[in-house]
Amino acid sequence: MRALALLLVALAGCADAPSPAVEAPAPPASAATSADTLGAIGRSLDGAEAGQLVYVPAYSHVFSGDGERDLLLTATLSVRNADPTRPIRLAGVRYVGSAGQTIRSYVEAPQTLGPLATASFVVAESDRAGGVGASFLVEWTGDGAAVPPVVQAVMISTAGQQGISFVTDGRVIAEAAQP
Repeated sequence: MRALALLLVALAGCADAPSPAVEAPAPPASAATSADTLGAIGRSLDGAEAGQLVYVPAYSHVFSGDGERDLLLTATLSVRNADPTRPIRLAGVRYVGSAGQTIRSYVEAPQTLGPLATASFVVAESDRAGGVGASFLVEWTGDGAAVPPVVQAVMISTAGQQGISFVTDGRVIAEAAQP
């Protein structure tokens, strides 16, 4: 009970403390190429298109115990069009490994997601290709008034009576260039 009280006091003290500034590392060359591609995709003749490149952490496995055992996970990428009236287009969805290499591309041609529609992409539990630092890159476009999609990955595994699951949120790393 006393340990819980100390933990609550410590957490309360952290809530008001400003986060230290952290300088982000420069993106790898492959990310710059993706951003350039998005800029080209996001342009339209009338300048009314919008779009983003979204980075989503994903894990094909995590380590447990002494760090020598790993738990394999199924990863599901979910791209949800949060706009109730406008469609968006998925221009690209790539699964990227720990070393930054593209492992597979899930969208070969632009795919339209209707209002409030969802697209899902699965990495099988047995697929170790991505490693612990895997990610997805999602490129989407829509008209300039479109609501950005909700992009998340859900990782899950069960073994016997134990299970693990967690969600990671996408982070916008590039906006489509406007003419």
